[in-house]
Amino acid sequence: MKHEVKNYSALTIGFHWLVAVMICAMLVLGFYMSDLALTPYKLKLFSYHKWAGMTVLLLTTLRLLWRLARPLPPDPHSMKRWEIRSARLAHGILYLLMFAIPLTGWLMSSAKGFPTVLFTVWQLPDLVAKNKELGNLLKDAHENLNYLLLATLGLHVLAALRHQFILRDGILAKMIPFLR
Repeated sequence: MKHEVKNYSALTIGFHWLVAVMICAMLVLGFYMSDLALTPYKLKLFSYHKWAGMTVLLLTTLRLLWRLARPLPPDPHSMKRWEIRSARLAHGILYLLMFAIPLTGWLMSSAKGFPTVLFTVWQLPDLVAKNKELGNLLKDAHENLNYLLLATLGLHVLAALRHQFILRDGILAKMIPFLR
């Protein structure tokens, strides 16, 4: 008999909220620093942004490996097939973006000739040679992927709130234990 998981594990919940907070902070920082004049302060913020981006990439990799190794809690029986498919599609898009956004940022930095250095200690290898046109294309891709992330996160949050306050089916309580 297979053991059925009713809620997410503490590690799954921790990964979710840590990455969620980091992504929100990075979105705010990214939009803030994009309009700043090129100064040492802006370069420092870019450095922090890159550290956080690479950390999100690492945490997302660990999170995905953990998710693949652990069974997910079942969906409520009240969920319709289209809702389950939509939720899985949204989660798939979120995972794809959590990989694509840091990678396009790293590629962009490489193409623009700016090294990605973690914690002022480890310089990551350039993924592509310096190329201004490619750097500009990757900058646009990085920005557009972030707009897609914002839209997908908005839908994710609205769906969670719908489950909590309209459907009252306990979905949100699986990720926020004190709601149980």
